[in-house]
Amino acid sequence: MGTVERDEREEALRRVVVGVTGTPGNLAALHRAAAEARVRGAELLAVLAWQSPGGELGSRHSLGPSALAHCRAAAVERLRETLDTAFGAVKPGVALEGLTVRGTPGAALVDVARDTEDLLVVGTGSRTLVRRLVRPSVARYCLAHASCPVLAVPPSPLKAELEAVHRRNAWRVPLDLRELTP
Repeated sequence: MGTVERDEREEALRRVVVGVTGTPGNLAALHRAAAEARVRGAELLAVLAWQSPGGELGSRHSLGPSALAHCRAAAVERLRETLDTAFGAVKPGVALEGLTVRGTPGAALVDVARDTEDLLVVGTGSRTLVRRLVRPSVARYCLAHASCPVLAVPPSPLKAELEAVHRRNAWRVPLDLRELTP
């Protein structure tokens, strides 16, 4: 293998692609992707997929170019806010690039991470029965269709605890103080 080919191969190894949703549960995937990028000496590419209201069919008939530009601008702002929330003043320690892509999340991520040397990181999210019926799993789509390795990151255990607190508050169940002591 020549020097030029080796340099090109090393460049190809230096990209970790992570799906970004803007939800608090996605922070675990973002932080894991940043850690993987640091270990590999790779660039971190945060991708947020967006769709126009009504999907592609709705955008063909009812939305003009200015409405689509507004949707794209909203996606860019959401990506910026998500990365600020995830990393704040403490940057991830690797080269970070953000990208918004118009399309369904799974297909957009698989398309961006099309090189076999990329690493695609996705969050598994909460998969309640209702969510499975309403929204397909992006992680499953990526695992089935990606041409590169896929790392599926489960939600933080703290997320489950937070959801339990929210349910208890919604049902107005009093807090048992014995739960607070170790």
